[in-house]
Amino acid sequence: MTQPVSPPRDSTDKVPQIPLPAWRTVLARADVRTLSLVGVLAALIVIGGLTRPDEFLDTRNLQLVLTQASVIGVVTVGMTFVITSGGIDLSVGAIVALASVWATTVATQEYGFAGILFTAMIVGVGCGLVNGLLIAYGGMVPFIATLAMLASARGLALQITDGRTQIVTVDGVLDLGERDAYVLGVPPLVIVFAIVTVIGWLVLNRTTFGRRTVAVGGNAEAARLAGIDVRRQRLYLYLLSGLCCGIAAFLLIILSGSGQNTNGNLYELDAIAAAIIGGTLLTGGRGTITGSVLGVLIFTTITNIFALNNLQSDVQQIAKGAIIVAAVLVQRRTASTT
Repeated sequence: MTQPVSPPRDSTDKVPQIPLPAWRTVLARADVRTLSLVGVLAALIVIGGLTRPDEFLDTRNLQLVLTQASVIGVVTVGMTFVITSGGIDLSVGAIVALASVWATTVATQEYGFAGILFTAMIVGVGCGLVNGLLIAYGGMVPFIATLAMLASARGLALQITDGRTQIVTVDGVLDLGERDAYVLGVPPLVIVFAIVTVIGWLVLNRTTFGRRTVAVGGNAEAARLAGIDVRRQRLYLYLLSGLCCGIAAFLLIILSGSGQNTNGNLYELDAIAAAIIGGTLLTGGRGTITGSVLGVLIFTTITNIFALNNLQSDVQQIAKGAIIVAAVLVQRRTASTT
């Protein structure tokens, strides 16, 4: 008695796939550059722990690092959008200074917490509006327009303060800088930074606005032919950068309890450097919020390690410069091989 012969297996039949472990799935989807930045940050933490174990790994010091990273981090989120579009903003530090001193004048503080917050954000958006109009509709080169804003905002900040520090007397603002305001050990400034980061990531990666930003940075003429209003998009981007500067100014007011015309010094360089080493192309067309945030944390950690080890600030600046040069060279090599 013959046995029934099973039909031949169709080559199109799908072979059951064994699911990969969760950690391998994460690694497969992660960007190599992001993993490299995480590795650098981990190495810095190890160095800090080995050189100053009692001080660097102390909870208060780690909270300080995150708090200091929060102010420049918010500025960097806005800078990432601008650079992704092919632009640049050299005025962010001066805008932070102007917003902080304008928001801490005696007349503004009479309106309390809301008055300081609202003023800081309005000043930031106003400066961003001027930058955006000059660049998008005035046809000015971003470097020149924002350089002019840098000089003007610094000068106006100095004129408002007359070179003096303006002390904040509003308890609602000062209380946010106290440890009693921490949420589960996390400073309020860090929470704001995290919220801005998440929103920035979602906008850049999950919205039409983000796709238009990348398109304008990749090829502005092609974006225009595709129906994107390039000028309006650029205006919105500088408004966004100004808004981030206003938020950062308010965080700096909380952190220092004052407004000074020297606030935000060299923030533009730190923000640009963090965005570059994070993977955002200077020529536009590619940006990463995650990489920019990691860049901010790397620079802030380096600063903290240098301070704890009593190393001179000039050595710190040299180290930052070397990191920026290395990041640009890696970008150029990557671009030439793709």
